[in-house]
Amino acid sequence: MNIEALKSFKQSGDKIACLTAYDASFASVFDTCGIDIILIGDSLGNVIQGGENTLDVSMDDMVYHTQAVTKGAQNALRIADMPYQSYTNAEQTLTNAKRLIMAGAQMVKFEGGCEHEASFKILQDNGIPVCGHLGLQPQSVIEMDDYKVQGRDKQSADKIIKDALALVSWGVKAIVLECVPANLAKQVSQSLSIPTIGIGAGVNCDGQVLVSYDMLGIHVGHVPKFVKNFLIDNGDVKSAVDAFIKAVKDKSFPGEEHSY
Repeated sequence: MNIEALKSFKQSGDKIACLTAYDASFASVFDTCGIDIILIGDSLGNVIQGGENTLDVSMDDMVYHTQAVTKGAQNALRIADMPYQSYTNAEQTLTNAKRLIMAGAQMVKFEGGCEHEASFKILQDNGIPVCGHLGLQPQSVIEMDDYKVQGRDKQSADKIIKDALALVSWGVKAIVLECVPANLAKQVSQSLSIPTIGIGAGVNCDGQVLVSYDMLGIHVGHVPKFVKNFLIDNGDVKSAVDAFIKAVKDKSFPGEEHSY
């Protein structure tokens, strides 16, 4: 799996299956099962570090976990999150993105749209592949006043569409759409030449991602509507991952009960 293969999914209509991983062991299992993308997510702040949000995750944390995942996964495309306040200006963004690439990431992901134009452009100019992230942005949880579905009204929906089109023009290779209404995610996906990967964004995105702990039913606190436990009906982790991949590919996940 590589950047060129990512393009072919959009062209063929095949769905992209993505899971988060934070260590070599889980990454190896997911890789063996044939997962398309492994996201080294700053969600480790919640599921590994026990934080209420992702804001305390550092660049050193992301580098460490990216190195670990890289040792376990050689086939899946590896995307690493840039953590909170690691891309506040163009030069900082480039320095930190290079650290993640050196650690084994093949692409970096960060949240936001037009407000980060300079950061997107400097990575484009330096040949570093980028995945965008629109809709609910966990790193902006304070500004957004908690975790809420985004894009319900016309103004916010129009901003998501505008940001998505801008990101494409700045060379972004894929965009995660988180917690947006399914009809808006469908509109955005059909408008773009690059893949969208949904989480709480309906079945019409070009792919789906879940936090692996959520997919395995390992929950602490609130369980979002878009989560499905794939372990409960399968005997082991590998079978659960196989079931997740199959459900994404045959479009049986997410169902309406997982969408907004």
